[in-house]
Amino acid sequence: MPLWLLIFLQAGISASSLVVEILAGRMIAPYVGMSLYTWTSIIAVVLAGFSAGHWWGGRIAGLPTGRALRMTGWTMIAAACTTAAATLLLRAVASPVLETLQHPLAAITALSGLAFFLPSLFAGVPAPVLTVAAMRTSDQSERALGAMFAAGAIGAIAGTLLAGFVFVPWLGSVATLFVVAVVYLMAAGICFWLGGASRAESMGAVSGVGMVFLIGVASFDLPPVCDRESSYYCIRTMAVSDNAQDPVNLMIVDHLAHGISARNAPRVMFTEHAAMLDALPRMRMGRTDFTSFHIGGGSYSVPRAWADRGISGMTIAEIDPDVTAMAVDRFWFDPATASVLHADARVALRNKPQQFDVIIGDAFTDIAVPEHLVTLEFFTLVSDRLTSGGVFAMNLLDNLDRLDALAAVVTTLRKVFPSVEVWTVGSPPRKGERRVFVLLASARDSPVSSIETEAPDVTRFQVLETGFVDTILQRKNAKILTDDHAPLSYLMGLDPVIN
Repeated sequence: MPLWLLIFLQAGISASSLVVEILAGRMIAPYVGMSLYTWTSIIAVVLAGFSAGHWWGGRIAGLPTGRALRMTGWTMIAAACTTAAATLLLRAVASPVLETLQHPLAAITALSGLAFFLPSLFAGVPAPVLTVAAMRTSDQSERALGAMFAAGAIGAIAGTLLAGFVFVPWLGSVATLFVVAVVYLMAAGICFWLGGASRAESMGAVSGVGMVFLIGVASFDLPPVCDRESSYYCIRTMAVSDNAQDPVNLMIVDHLAHGISARNAPRVMFTEHAAMLDALPRMRMGRTDFTSFHIGGGSYSVPRAWADRGISGMTIAEIDPDVTAMAVDRFWFDPATASVLHADARVALRNKPQQFDVIIGDAFTDIAVPEHLVTLEFFTLVSDRLTSGGVFAMNLLDNLDRLDALAAVVTTLRKVFPSVEVWTVGSPPRKGERRVFVLLASARDSPVSSIETEAPDVTRFQVLETGFVDTILQRKNAKILTDDHAPLSYLMGLDPVIN
């Protein structure tokens, strides 16, 4: 039994299992989004599967080598079947799970466990079996042990890199899962061969191969979840108008609505946050010849509306070029009207020494919070990139029963800007309501305390009184958010231990 073959097998299985782990985040994102909580749940579930599999594999490894390898071959067929079926299973259970479990963390954990625990369990079995086999067949068992551990680590590194840089961008989720399933089948064949499988066992293994291919065919036959599956997001477009002559499209990035645009009414905003981000900076500038930097593109609704009003000098930082392509194809954005930078907004702003009259932060949605864009260090960078009369406008979502996130962001902004205003829709609060706010930070207060704009119906927005905001800050005793500690998702009330 050649040691090199066992090392190669260990590395291949380890690489494949890490591909599945990375892929799990991409596949769950259309249902629950991509956040720190998503990755925490996925990693915990996968590690739990590996741990159980290693324990089981250790029990199998105590058997005679041939029998242990044959049993490992069966677990590899099981790994191939459950991996190939992850797409089908996820689509089947997503809706019932999300309807039953209202808390996002519970839903994320349940989906991760249902779809990816078993693939990780079966993929964790071979490591101890192959390692014991290598030690039994080597006259230097200690070196064999080290080689097998190294092979597992190298395979994990290779799988991580291949998943992020090759498989997901080039093949997509379904095809990548099928490739991993095929690798597991090849590993099963090698284990059966090394273990001296009987004719009956070989025929049973062929049946397992057939099952994997049937599952693969069923998966490929499903309609795609994404219109575009990029390296960052699952991007979809939904038509929200039945009138073909007056189309209105909704952009969904992962599981969240990121913008709505009407072909024939570029100046109309369809969400409260877009309406405020459109109208408030224009109110503050009082003219059209101002420059602006936009953090996040999405459906490009605000840049498109401003271009229609004759406002130029726009720079937009959108990290995903596929989002921009979708905005051009289906949301009627003209890329010639703005300078688009496909980079992280903080990096783009740091590398661009130009000052702007307006900086807009439109990258904050639900649990997918880019926390590096709400820190003292970032707000200081924003202040440095604003002209003397410039204004920074950013949207924020928070629960009216808590307001911890709002208090923390306002407290942090006040360390940098003399004036920090909190704008929201002019309607009475409702218990348990999650409300959209827009914060205006600058050197002076706005000349008005309320505005009316289309959202899409005419809606009145107003600024909260300074005394009221001060009362909230005093009650919350909010801490300043920094690059070292900015737990905004926690402050938004998404942790299950928070009442």
